[in-house]
Amino acid sequence: MVILRKNKIHFTSLGCARNLVDTEVMIGLLLKEGYEIVGIEEEADFLVVNTCGFLEASRQEAIDVIDELFEMKKPDAKLIVAGCMVQKKGDMLKKLFPNIHYMVGSGDVEKILNAVKEDEGSEISNAKSYLEWGEVPRMLSTPQHYAYLKIAEGCKKRCSFCIIPAIKGPLKSKTKERVLQEFNSLLSQGVYEVILIAQDLGDYGKDRKEKNALYELIREMLKDKRKFWIRFLYLYPDEITDELIEIMQSDKRICPYLDMPIQHINDRVLKLMHRKTNREQIITTIEKLRALIPNIVIRSSLMVGFPSETQEEFEELISFVNEYKLDHIGVFTYSKEEESYSAGLDGHLPQDVKEERKERLMQAQLEVVSEKSSSAIGKKLEVLIEGYHPDSEHLLTGRHIGQCPDIDGSVIINDFSLVDSFSALYEVEVTDSTEYDLIGRVTKKIPIKSGLTLV
Repeated sequence: MVILRKNKIHFTSLGCARNLVDTEVMIGLLLKEGYEIVGIEEEADFLVVNTCGFLEASRQEAIDVIDELFEMKKPDAKLIVAGCMVQKKGDMLKKLFPNIHYMVGSGDVEKILNAVKEDEGSEISNAKSYLEWGEVPRMLSTPQHYAYLKIAEGCKKRCSFCIIPAIKGPLKSKTKERVLQEFNSLLSQGVYEVILIAQDLGDYGKDRKEKNALYELIREMLKDKRKFWIRFLYLYPDEITDELIEIMQSDKRICPYLDMPIQHINDRVLKLMHRKTNREQIITTIEKLRALIPNIVIRSSLMVGFPSETQEEFEELISFVNEYKLDHIGVFTYSKEEESYSAGLDGHLPQDVKEERKERLMQAQLEVVSEKSSSAIGKKLEVLIEGYHPDSEHLLTGRHIGQCPDIDGSVIINDFSLVDSFSALYEVEVTDSTEYDLIGRVTKKIPIKSGLTLV
């Protein structure tokens, strides 16, 4: 009698890019053991959900996805839940979904092999975060031309609204040698854009009392003479030093792009948030970046509805957005996380007030973005062509150096007769714009590497 091995596995990765890297490690481990990764849920013998537990909205998303997968899966398939939510809300998940086969804690990525081999469920360990040190494989799930490189996990900040230190634990940085090894490996695989990620890149190496560790790391990376883009996610404003600005100026391979979480601009609110910068310091940083790196693209995140935020303080935030015109902004309503310091503050606002403020702030930013997009018409940009537009095979889509994958807009190509490969760099003349996207035509190819042949 032949016993067929149940070896088809489907992955759903939720949350941030750091979670995605952990998912890629799990995929690599399973592929090495001979398992097959499938894209169709109904074909899978195991369905793995890597969850995010940072905010109530992300936890609800995970619950909805798990519920949907239980409805979709074939009768004998098993569901595995991994990630942050397992670490913080494992008991709740078991109560909601008693048929979960196995739970893999956020620090136990390598136990995915146990999850598919064992008949019984897991015992979640105390490990809160995971860093791959080179002993295990990683299979990229991103397109060929870009990849994320996680250089640290955990967080040493203590923002009053945030529970990431409780979820992910204290800051842990990879060694410079390990990061450089991964960087070289990614470039050797044909990756053109390397996106450095951590909770705060500027804290890299501080767990080892290293000074200027991020600067020294970037300086070593730039010794590689190959062509590439390096992009930074995320750099808090208090960590943007003169040395980092200088090194960004020194080499065009560093994207003139910063995701700089600000959260608010009012001094009283910033102090309640336990942020390390005030209004004046934030504005000074923005002005310095724009003076020294004229083509800098600044992305940020802003929070509305923090406990006791007044209408006047919110109007100050609106005025800031209108005056300083950041390129990309993610707007969030305050989420009351019971383990956070801010949960115990007075003056929590009704949800409808928070939502109304969010809509107003997003509308203010939309006007800024629309203005910036219109001003790009007639310009020629270097654009990484990524593939066909999801809505039409008569359009292509790509990104210029000021657009990060998944979170920013894109460049839509409606004239691409000169395009012969994807994952390749082209000059594009901008001919029109929408609210968040640019529209253009290809004028020539810019040699960087072979790319993927257009079919």
